[in-house]
Amino acid sequence: MKFLLKVFVVLLMGVGLTACSGIIPSTIGQFAECPSKPNCVSSKSVISDQKISPLGYNGSTDNARDSLLRLIKSMPRTNIVSEKESLIHVEFTSKIFRFVDDVEFYFEDPGIIHFRSASRLGHSDLGVNRERMENIRQSFEYN
Repeated sequence: MKFLLKVFVVLLMGVGLTACSGIIPSTIGQFAECPSKPNCVSSKSVISDQKISPLGYNGSTDNARDSLLRLIKSMPRTNIVSEKESLIHVEFTSKIFRFVDDVEFYFEDPGIIHFRSASRLGHSDLGVNRERMENIRQSFEYN
């Protein structure tokens, strides 16, 4: 009986942890506005709490793109879902509860990389998306 209870608990935990990942939003690639929840930042937002400066770069778009991809690949718990000429979609997964944040990088204007970073689930992210994007900015600028 104890064995069956342990198996049940492990299975329940596994289901619970995978349920935190959510599904890929249908708006990926459309540079959607942030929802009215404090779990999203965007370089194109007009709402001050969600506004964040885009990444800047000198040189060619291809070099900036390659540098950004190297940086992302060096980060833990990342999955590059899609790489297109003008868009990179990345999933960042939290360590313990396996929450997934979707980050979209847009190469629309020379010298600028716009982005949107949002949690798939929940109301607040406690500033995780903003902190991650500021860390990416700092590493990208000094790369």
